[in-house]
Amino acid sequence: MFSLPSPRELVIIIPVFLLALTIHEFAHGWVANRLGDPTARLQGRLTLNPLAHLDIIGTIAIVLIGFGWAKPVPVDARYLRNPRRDMILVAAAGPTSNLLLAALAAWCFQAIPWGQLLTAGSAWLIVPVANVVKASVSVNVILAVFNLLPIPPLDGSRLVSGFLPVRQALMYSRLEPYGFLIIFLLFISGAGSYVLWPPVRTLTLALFHLWG
Repeated sequence: MFSLPSPRELVIIIPVFLLALTIHEFAHGWVANRLGDPTARLQGRLTLNPLAHLDIIGTIAIVLIGFGWAKPVPVDARYLRNPRRDMILVAAAGPTSNLLLAALAAWCFQAIPWGQLLTAGSAWLIVPVANVVKASVSVNVILAVFNLLPIPPLDGSRLVSGFLPVRQALMYSRLEPYGFLIIFLLFISGAGSYVLWPPVRTLTLALFHLWG
């Protein structure tokens, strides 16, 4: 599924991923705080500083395979006024923020007259900036779609749990200790490509065509 990125690709991918992951986790914490849970804020996670959200292994993975993750923002459902409904909103906040960021990046890429900005002496700046903006679209869409997979502990599983009857939701939550193993097997087998890439391609193309 993943190939080793080149040094040139890393220069683009790393800042794009750090921004996307930071916005994703901030969105979870911000919505949770608005709904009554101050846990993320009290732990210093309600911030746009990427350093507060970095996960060592997830950051190394960005460098090695061009895909990574951040530390999940802590959420304590006991503080929420309507725990089941509010957990759905908190879970949805992360992927939604990435889709909004992708839409904004797609608009910027289509609206900015890159060709007019490009002169003999400006290519060193304009071309990388254009590539970063373009990569922001696909990276944010990938993060949104990946996190919406209904595999615990991804955000998609929180959404599914919130709509299931309580008994079924508790049974479903027992999959969480095996979640990362399921994700690993899904993608190492190649099956994950059939799950992830079709919606990623469709959404990415739709966002570019939306503004184009």
